[in-house]
Amino acid sequence: MIIAIDGPAGSGKSTTARAVARRLGFFYLDTGAMYRAVALQFIRQGLEASLEATPDALSNLNMEMVPGADGLTVRLSGEDVSDLIRTPEVTAMSSRVSQLEPVRARMVEEQRRMAESESAEGRGVVLEGRDIGTVVFPNAELKVFLTADLRVRAARRTAQMGDGEEGAVRKEMAQRDRNDSTREASPLRRAPDAVEIDTTSISFADQVAQIVALAGERRRKGRV
Repeated sequence: MIIAIDGPAGSGKSTTARAVARRLGFFYLDTGAMYRAVALQFIRQGLEASLEATPDALSNLNMEMVPGADGLTVRLSGEDVSDLIRTPEVTAMSSRVSQLEPVRARMVEEQRRMAESESAEGRGVVLEGRDIGTVVFPNAELKVFLTADLRVRAARRTAQMGDGEEGAVRKEMAQRDRNDSTREASPLRRAPDAVEIDTTSISFADQVAQIVALAGERRRKGRV
């Protein structure tokens, strides 16, 4: 079974997907971490986030996502970069490289390969992002679109960062929403058959429980 969770920044996709995977015993594929790893590749090679530089960045890309007891380990050319990809510099670069069509095409290819490898081993997979249910796995057995009020999303992200000014975070997030929804390559949008869950006023436990329940319904109906 493949569960695709999409939504804008700060809607709780990553933490929710991770918790859902844990509850169901599925493999969690952090697609955001994949783009961050590519961003780190650009930075390390001294490249700008441009179409011209993309072939150089992708030509020797060696990325692994390894599940473990402490979560997902991200390796770039054999090096554990799980912490390095969470820096502000990488975050900013990730936002830019994720808009490059060749990068997105390569990541879609990698995401499908990893998910299909897990499925072949009999494991369910949970993926989150902005185009999982529309582009990467349009035939996913369960599609969920998480959303929330911009102010709530900004407050969550500010608390997650541990510093920063909420107004500035909200402004940056609004710009990210515009970029994600208007870009030519795989824009953010809800798949017609996705279940929309507004997380503005529900608890984290409730949103996880809703998705786990939806997965159970799909199984009981024999759709999986």
